[in-house]
Amino acid sequence: MLEAVLFDWNGTLSEVEWDHHLVAEGHRAALAAIGSDVPLEDFTRRYRDVVLPRAGEPYAKLLRELLGDLTDEQVDVFIDAEHEVWRPAHQVLSSAQALLESLRSRGLHTGLVADSWPDPARVLRGDVEAAGLADLLDTIVFSEDVGVRKPEPAIFLKALADLDVEPSRALYVGDRLDKDVQGAARVGMATVQAMWFRADESSVRARPDFQAFTPMDVLNVVRRLA
Repeated sequence: MLEAVLFDWNGTLSEVEWDHHLVAEGHRAALAAIGSDVPLEDFTRRYRDVVLPRAGEPYAKLLRELLGDLTDEQVDVFIDAEHEVWRPAHQVLSSAQALLESLRSRGLHTGLVADSWPDPARVLRGDVEAAGLADLLDTIVFSEDVGVRKPEPAIFLKALADLDVEPSRALYVGDRLDKDVQGAARVGMATVQAMWFRADESSVRARPDFQAFTPMDVLNVVRRLA
């Protein structure tokens, strides 16, 4: 019997539209916020060369490689200023609240299991709360909380432990085949590939148990597994 439905964040309950213009604008605002005199074009060029190829490494560490010995407060100020510029490119799934409410009305636990990069967990938790979803999630686990990123088992197992739910009684919904479907399947969860924002067709061998083209499809899967 199904007891919990867990979700990915970016690409599933929310989406960020990549914008090359916002990369530079975010850097402009962030450098100004910390009072840095590093030329914008030089920083953005080095950012593309140093940071993007090493996605997943601690963002604070990468920023310090580019800007020197920043304090923790300066790192937070940089990240917050950058994030604010990107805010218009963020969108939350319009039916996310209704979907979570519907699941909880069926007596199911709900949770969020997601990677946190480059934005740290504190920023993403703020986004979840601002979207009005925090009170509808019984657990929120970001990769920063456990020190590993999907598809590593630990991040999924932490959320399941929080809920006291066995993997075989849980469903995971995410857009990525490599990180979401593969990771959740490895720990014994049923999987749904969320297709409403994008269709990931990577070459990994993992295949979802179900595909959802709309959030309503998730509810249909839940009815089948109940």
